[in-house]
This record gives sequence, structure tokens and C-alpha cells, in this order.
Amino acid sequence: MPVRNAPLRPLIKALSLSSASPTLLTSPPTTSYAFRRLFSNTARRNADFTHAVIGGGVVGLAIAQSLARNHPSSSTLLLERHNAIGTETSSRNSEVIHAGIYYGADSLKTSLCLRGKELLYSLCAKHDIPHRRTGKWIVAQNDLQLAALEQIHNFCKNELHVPIEWVSLETAKKREPAVRAEKAILESPTTGIIDSHALMLTLLGLFEEAGGTLALSSDVKGISPLGNKGSSGWELVVSDPSGETSAITTETLINAAGLGAVEINNLIVPEDQHKKLYYAKGNYFSYPAPQPKVHTLIYPAPEPGHGGLGTHLTMDLAGRIKFGPDVEWVDGPGDLGVNQARLGETIREVKRYLPGLDEGQLVPDYAGIRPKLGRASAVAHGKGFVDFYIEREKGWEGWVNLLGIESPGLTSCLAIGERVEKLLYGR
Repeated sequence: MPVRNAPLRPLIKALSLSSASPTLLTSPPTTSYAFRRLFSNTARRNADFTHAVIGGGVVGLAIAQSLARNHPSSSTLLLERHNAIGTETSSRNSEVIHAGIYYGADSLKTSLCLRGKELLYSLCAKHDIPHRRTGKWIVAQNDLQLAALEQIHNFCKNELHVPIEWVSLETAKKREPAVRAEKAILESPTTGIIDSHALMLTLLGLFEEAGGTLALSSDVKGISPLGNKGSSGWELVVSDPSGETSAITTETLINAAGLGAVEINNLIVPEDQHKKLYYAKGNYFSYPAPQPKVHTLIYPAPEPGHGGLGTHLTMDLAGRIKFGPDVEWVDGPGDLGVNQARLGETIREVKRYLPGLDEGQLVPDYAGIRPKLGRASAVAHGKGFVDFYIEREKGWEGWVNLLGIESPGLTSCLAIGERVEKLLYGR
């Protein structure tokens, strides 16, 4: 890392602490493409880094490794405010590889999920990342839910061309006898599960192997565009755990801070352009009981007005069943304790499709927070849908802003990395 002046020393210390991060892979970086920059570089020759990515979750890691591998003559810094990667939303979710069937055809959530799923399965196969194509059932118990399934089926068949099939109730009783579906079952065969921690370590290995620099315990406290709104780069003020600050410069700035992304955004734009983030907490309950046993992911049919896809049954790679997430609106991102008062509602939701559930076996497991740009439905029905925001900010040089990256962010992460690279360099 270039040392420009004394204020960089605390950051150098933070960088040295991250040097022991595991580099897992041995495959060489991909060949550099002849991409053209879509940002000015006339006054930036002395910047410390070409790219600074804020946020060391799965999306930030995917972006950083893409930039570092595809542009080996550049330098990429990944800043993470915690002392480890992926400690927020990236490690507190269902670990599902989504099929991309819920969102509008022209939405980023759909296009990036479809592309991301393809890339993710390929990466898992290439680097032995633990995963499994479990498939998913979406179950309908009433006419309203049946109508939702019919809409998803027609959407997948006629517009997305994503594999989707009806499962007869007779067949369902043979395959998953514990599961109740009063009206219908729709199966998504390309849905799966993944070890999100192994994925993040793989992305970190690719990033560091390509020469990228990870700075843990590095909290961005200030951002100043240099020149005319970033035309000469960006200066970041970064704080370490002791409170000491460092100043670094970068040619480009990528805000992938997840739960902190709106805060980063508001450090840059005028107050009248500030955004607000809403926090949708999801509580998870594990189920260690041996019966009833289910081998397929089970989701209730989506219902308008919900902030998520319903309290569903998923499992880890060892077959351990868990239920969640529900939707509990909270005031901030720090409320990560499982709210046991939600247990009763979870039981009611789950018993709609798993009537043999042994209620006494449910155990509070973990909770995660979804960063939302509005109190809106997670599915593309009705006027409340809010898409991913991933844009090269107009009126600014070299700033790519990512806001509201919730589900299906994990599935989409590699495709998001591609999109950010395209926004910076074109194809």
C-alpha cells in the first residue's frame, strides 16, 4: 500500500492485521480485458487506490474480487468496519440460492438473480463450495394463494423461461408426506442452498490472490469528492477501533455497505437528498426434532403487503431444519436477538404447511436484518415494490452506489459484481 503521509498509519496497522486472512485458491486471475474507463483519470495519478469498495459482505467481496481479477494493473481496497468479513446480513440469512421467480421481468432483482444463480452454481462447482440443489415447493392453502401460484407459473413459463412445474397432490404425498398443501404445489427445481461462509472465504481468496487489499476494523467516517464532484478522485477518512483516523485517496468509490449504505450515501450528498433506510428483522427458529422430516425447501405462496416471502422451511447442508425469516420492523440494525415473542406466530404460519410440527422442539436460533428502502412488499405485485438500487451516480465522477441490497442479494452477488464493473468500465 502506498504511504503518502502520517495520517495513513492507523490504516496501515489495520491492513497488517488482515494480512493473515486465508487465501484458499490457487487458480490464476482472469485475463485483463481491454475495458475503457467511464471516469476521468487525468488528475488521479497519485491516488492510493484505483478502487475503494466499502463493505466486506458477500456483495462487497464479489465486487472487489471482480475488479481486482479483471484489472490486475489497478489496485483495489476493500474496507470493512467490523473485525471480520460478512458479519451482518451476509451471514444472517436463509443461505438459499434463489431461482429468480418472484420479481418483475424488467427489474434488477430478476435479471441479477437469474444471472447470479448461473454464476454461483458455476463457482461452487469450480471451487468445491458446499451447496446442494434441493429444489423448492411453493404451497397454496386457499384460492388467493392458488391465484398467486398461477401467476408465478405463467410468469416463469411465458416471460422468464425459468424451470417451474406443478406437483400433483398425489405425488406430493409420496415425496413429502409431512407437507400439507390444500390447493396446489409449484416446484422450482433450480433453487438450492449454499454455505455462505465458504462462499465468502472463496471470494476473499480470489480477491487477495489477485492483489487486493482487505482493511478490517476500518470504519468510514467521512468522504470528500476531490476536484469537481470526484473528477480528481475521492478522499476517505477511516477510523480504527482506537478512534485514530487515516486519510486515503481513491480514483473510484463503490458503496456496498449493506446496512450502512444509506449512511455512506448521506455522507456524500446534500442533506435534502438524504435517504432513509428501514430495517426488517427476520427471526429464525431451528428444529432439531427427527420428525416430521422434510427434504425440500417449503415456502408459502406470497401474499400482497408482506415484507418478505413468508416464514419458510429451509435447511442447512447437514439437513438441519430451520424456520424463518418472519418480518419484524425494528428501529435500527443492532437488534439481533431472536424475539421469542414471535414464536407463536411462527408456529401458526408453519403449521399451515407442516401440521405435524412438534411445537416444543422449536429453538430460537438467530436473527438477521434486511436493509429496505421502503416498508414495501418484497415481491413485484402492487405499487409498493422497491428494486435494487445499483447506479453510477449522475453528477458525480467515479461513484457507484448500491442501496437496498436485500434478498436475493446473496444469489445475485456475482452478477452485481459484473454490473458494477460494467458501470465503471463498460464492455
